[in-house]
Amino acid sequence: MLDWLYNIIGHVLVWIHSGLALVGLDPDSGWAWGLSIVLLTAIMRLLMVPLFVKQMNTQRKMQEVQPKIAKLRERYKHDKERLQRESMKLYQESGTNPIMGCLPLLLQMPVFFSLFSVLRGVAEGKVQFGFTQELVDSAREALIFHAPVAAQFNTSPEDLEALGATDPIMAKIVIAIACVLMGTTTFLTMRQSIKRSIAQQPDNPMMQTQKIMMYMAPLFGLFGLMMPIGVLVYWVTSNVWTMVQQHFLYRNQPAPGEAAPAAQGNPTKGSAKGMLGRKKAPETAPEPTEQPKIERKQPKKQSRSKRTGGSS
Repeated sequence: MLDWLYNIIGHVLVWIHSGLALVGLDPDSGWAWGLSIVLLTAIMRLLMVPLFVKQMNTQRKMQEVQPKIAKLRERYKHDKERLQRESMKLYQESGTNPIMGCLPLLLQMPVFFSLFSVLRGVAEGKVQFGFTQELVDSAREALIFHAPVAAQFNTSPEDLEALGATDPIMAKIVIAIACVLMGTTTFLTMRQSIKRSIAQQPDNPMMQTQKIMMYMAPLFGLFGLMMPIGVLVYWVTSNVWTMVQQHFLYRNQPAPGEAAPAAQGNPTKGSAKGMLGRKKAPETAPEPTEQPKIERKQPKKQSRSKRTGGSS
């Protein structure tokens, strides 16, 4: 059913690999195939940057309408159909689409499964998805730190040797390290996102569930034991990209609750305002001392005018 997508991913991977061969990399090396997977991941994530930015904007808008949603829940707590209708109306009026919050992840998963299918076909020696027999043999024999690109942790030592591994034990160690990196980067990515979510919406009822999922994230490394190391390279690269991307986007678009502390902690902004406020105080302080002097002179002027009026 998804063969068309598998063909796209397979052809793009082959094109990138061919380009790396043109710049001087050994096309049969693990560096060429591993870097091809990294560049494939980078291209996919670059295409998704606008969606990620839109996701952040959607989250900010949803935070702004949460008080109104809470009022609707209180008003129509006994009428779920009316509540859903009024909530959707409110989202439309504010230009918010809740589906955008998970769209980047939904679009990333098909690419993940496509790459998994392509590499599994390579491991089985199948000529498909843009791979020729020569490319299949090249990818099967390519080693990423002693581990064949298409090898899994549960691959038998005999099959590892057939795939070109000179040291099956070292190959399994490399795959295990890749699984640990996969679980660790998944945890760090989720923690970064949840910290942002807490800053935006501290009273989110789903926060506890998200925290539980975050602490279960390292268990994703166990699923990596059943994946080719080429897919693990993709997953780890994607997680690192997400962390870097979120860091810069979160810094440039701070949450509403984070904007004020940043201004106060900035010596060129927050403290400057305080210094200006302190400078204005001594300027206004002398005014009350000058006013009594003017008032003391006024009675003298009035008495003189009365005397001149009396003499005439």
